[in-house]
Amino acid sequence: MENSNTLKSGEFLVRETEAKDIFIPEEFDEEQKMIAQTCNDFIQAEVYPNLEQVEKSDRELMKIILKKSGELGLLGISIPEEFGGFGQSFVTQMLVAETIGAGYSFSVSFMAHCGIGTLPIMYYGNQDQRERYVPKLATGEFLGAYCLTEPGAGSDANSGKTNAKLSEDGKHYILNGQKMWITNAGFADTLIVFAKIDNDRVLSAFIVETVYPGVVIGPDEHKMGIKGSSTAQIYFNDVKVPVENLLGKRGEGFRIALSILHMGRLKLGANVIGAAKKAINDSVRYANERKQFGVLISTFGAIKHKLAEQVIRLFASESAVYRVSKDIDLLISELSAGSDHGRAAIEGISHYAVEAAILKVIGSEMLDFIVDEAVQIHGGMGYSAEMAVERGYRDSRINRIFEGTNEINRLLVVDTAMKRALKGDFDLYGEAERLCAGLADITDGKTEGESYFQTRTRYIRNFKKAILICMHFATKNFGKGLINEQEVLNNIAEMMMETYVSESLALRVEKLSTIRGNVSVYKDMLDVNLFETAGIVRSSALEAIASFSSPETYPVLVQAIEKLTRQEYVNVKEARRHIADKLIEDNSYKF
Repeated sequence: MENSNTLKSGEFLVRETEAKDIFIPEEFDEEQKMIAQTCNDFIQAEVYPNLEQVEKSDRELMKIILKKSGELGLLGISIPEEFGGFGQSFVTQMLVAETIGAGYSFSVSFMAHCGIGTLPIMYYGNQDQRERYVPKLATGEFLGAYCLTEPGAGSDANSGKTNAKLSEDGKHYILNGQKMWITNAGFADTLIVFAKIDNDRVLSAFIVETVYPGVVIGPDEHKMGIKGSSTAQIYFNDVKVPVENLLGKRGEGFRIALSILHMGRLKLGANVIGAAKKAINDSVRYANERKQFGVLISTFGAIKHKLAEQVIRLFASESAVYRVSKDIDLLISELSAGSDHGRAAIEGISHYAVEAAILKVIGSEMLDFIVDEAVQIHGGMGYSAEMAVERGYRDSRINRIFEGTNEINRLLVVDTAMKRALKGDFDLYGEAERLCAGLADITDGKTEGESYFQTRTRYIRNFKKAILICMHFATKNFGKGLINEQEVLNNIAEMMMETYVSESLALRVEKLSTIRGNVSVYKDMLDVNLFETAGIVRSSALEAIASFSSPETYPVLVQAIEKLTRQEYVNVKEARRHIADKLIEDNSYKF
């Protein structure tokens, strides 16, 4: 990325982006809209009518529905045409992930197959492996699963005990071990299995077919939500895996696992948008039907507040999802010149590790908020299994655990950005040093005659300064011990995540203002979002400062943070009502 103008991962902290340079969902072309419509039609026709039966752990029915989606080509969206797929851009892959996200537990099985079940072979496999497996996975002839987690190895994936030893004739690896929480386990044909060869310190990866003798699939787990997806333990008892099924190089498994997790986090960030739009539609339609005290509950200010907050959080999260997706497409295009497309794709995707972790946390918590409020808007009916929001509430909870817990991902947001800066990707520490040298003279930077968007850009610039101040003093105070100060890292992560999403939203609204005439409702979203982000940045910064400052430095730091989180007057109540009124009038999410 030496000569690239594309934003590097984490570089948003020290570099501003112009609205014209980002991609927004309003720019989807006709082909992308058509693909999304096909996905939506499939969910309406094949998924919703079968949800109740699928939720009874009907493995065979889920398998049939997945194969039907394969017949339509939906499983091959990200697969190059030479391997039987459609070779679509990363932006389009994310749009498919979003649309399928409205499919409850089907979306979990679908995403596991298309992503972690297929793409490790597409990205890391050699030509022979790709030719043998990818076309079958792209059409649904084979269904895939991914086997990383073990009973004693969850967040610390590299501590797994599953082992592989080369057979005496050198033709097979003999695989022994146990994997758990494996999505699609009940009907998968191929497994990506991570194991250590002999006494290796790091993992290797293997393609294992479930028909190999010694592969034993356990019964489905009983789960809180996503009941329709098959989740089971898999046991490997002296399984003979052909040596040609080693995926990548020996010892490369941990790198493969991490790269695929980055991809999974990004796709989850898109997937939850579809689920959130479904929950918002259920919320507003119920609010527009339910009467209390002789009037529709959608006329109540408290309900309008809930509906508006649902919309704002979704719209902001969506803005961040498609902003980084386009950055990934640009980087993949750069890296593809003169190199293997599969490797270029996964390098481009996994480069954006900071943003992947942000989207995962922000998205999963956005959806949890939205489905929780959806149940609340439904009142007692929301607690009834008759209503879709009850299923949405249960299904949402896993997203904060999937693809690395949100606790792990929060730490990754800060740690990865700081490591990238130390590598020289961008000048984080120099910027922070310069800023903190003039701490006592810091101002909010307001200038005369600012336009609407210039003022909002200044707010975001100031949030970034608050982050740099906290990073600088935390590093100075704790040194290498900062890695153990998880509470402080969480404070900084919170500031970083909210700032990235707010900036993405601001850029989207600014770009939208050049495409459409009246964007007043979108400005309302931006104003409420920035008002809330300022509060989060302020409280997170003050909490962090209290953890590392002295009685002498505390007042100076607090004063700086107060200046950097100061905002102009905005009537957030009226702004929220404006947003809610549009939603209520449309009776569905049309933003």
